[in-house]
Parts: sequence; structure tokens; C-alpha cells
Amino acid sequence: MRRTGAVLAATAMALGLAACNDARAYSSVEEKVREAGKVTIGTKWDQPNLSLKQGHGDPAGFDVDVAKYIVKELAGGKEVEITWRESRQANREALLQYGTVDMIVASYSITAARQNYVTFGGPYIIAHQDTMVRSDAAHIAEATDLEHKRICQVPGSNSYKRITEPPPDGRLGLPAELVGADTYTECVQKLVSGDLDAVTTDDMILAGLASHSPKQYKLLKDPFTDERYGVGLKKGDVATCEAVNRAIAKMWRDGTATRLLRKWFGQTGLVLPTAAPPAEKCR
Repeated sequence: MRRTGAVLAATAMALGLAACNDARAYSSVEEKVREAGKVTIGTKWDQPNLSLKQGHGDPAGFDVDVAKYIVKELAGGKEVEITWRESRQANREALLQYGTVDMIVASYSITAARQNYVTFGGPYIIAHQDTMVRSDAAHIAEATDLEHKRICQVPGSNSYKRITEPPPDGRLGLPAELVGADTYTECVQKLVSGDLDAVTTDDMILAGLASHSPKQYKLLKDPFTDERYGVGLKKGDVATCEAVNRAIAKMWRDGTATRLLRKWFGQTGLVLPTAAPPAEKCR
């Protein structure tokens, strides 16, 4: 916990984060959305099918569409001006804490450690950690085959820990060689170049990355975790969290969640959920 706090402080200084985005303070993000009609959302910019930014346009993908739906619900159906900011694994908590973004919708798994610093709405979907290898990698057929293999380590992500650490923080407790990369896009580049044996993270992330070159990669389809994707909010914003949970419930109830999943992942081979996951208690 002490280390995480130090990382937050260092990240904040490095990014030059401001204490507040707005001329006036709002009691919650929900109030800001309703009264100001604007919001700043953090998402990934390098995850195909989830949130990918190309050129000068806005990012696009499942997470982006979920964020738009939630914000419109927070605004009571009114249109809202959205500013998108890149939110990588390593700086998400700092972006929220210092007000650089109002919320984060970025394949952001809810964990006990993160809940010390973030109030999470949702989850809006449950993903599962899986493994992607080159299509000719016959020697890796399941997650336990990653013992002594080279796997990718992205700062701020818990995925590599699921392989290398035992429960309760990890899962498999396997010895593996960690190869650093800033993003999962870079992980895939290192997989192609032969600097890695495997990329292991959420199946939705991997399916999006693999969908652009399906003959080059293969997913093992050996899931071994439940990753509850939540909407990250500044710690203590319970009012917005509860409003987000109502929006997510409606998104599943009116069929929007199913439609968006089919739109972005219907051709990837993933088994898509058909019902909303249980909501996390807002705290």
C-alpha cells in the first residue's frame, strides 16, 4: 500500500496534474455532468475493439460506447460534451485522485488493492484472463505451460502477477521471465519479434488485439480468472457510483450491452455474457 501511494505521488508530479479541472467545484461527477453538461473520461487509446484512438478522432470501442451510455444516463438523457484522455495502467489512480479525469472506463479491473484509492461503479462486464501466443507455438497449450517462459509485464497491470504469484494476490505461482513493455500493443510487437513467448491478460483485450491478424496469433482459451471491469471514480464519490450502477443495470435491461458486445466482439470467437454481473457495493 505504501508503494502504491508513492507511485501515485510520483506519477502526479511527473504529469503535472492539476488539483481541479473546473472553475467551480462540484459535489460529484453526476452533479457536474447534469449542471455543466461536460465530463472528462479516461480510457485506453491502444486496445482494438475496447478503446482505440486513430489519428485525430475520438477513441472507439466497447468501453467507449459503454462510457457514452453511462454519461448520457447521468445527464438525464441530455447530450454531454466529452473530453477523452488517455489512461494507461500505470497512471489511472493518479488521474482520478488529482482530478485530471472525472471517470475512467478502460478495462479497469476492480481489485481490493485498487479500492483503497478508487471508488468503483459496476462491474459492467466480467472478462477472464487468458493467454495469447504465436500461431505456431505448439509447446504452449494452457496457462500452466508458461512456467519458465517469457511473458509481458505492463506497469500498473495485475495480469503478470496472476501468473507469477500464488493466491490470494496472484493465481498460479509459476516462475516466469518478465519482459517489460509500456502497453499491451508493445507486448504484441515483442511477441511477433520473438522477444516474448506469450502475452497474458484479459481475454477481451487479447481478442481485440488478435482480431486484426487472426492467422498470426492464437488464444489458448484457457481462462483462469474473473476480471470485473468497473467504472473508476475519485475515492468517495458514492453518489456518482450509485448512479453509474443504475445506468449499467438499465444498459443490460434494455439490450444495449448485448448489442454492443455483438458489435465489437461478435466475430472474435469469445463466449459473450448474456446478463449483467452483480453490482459492487459503492464505497
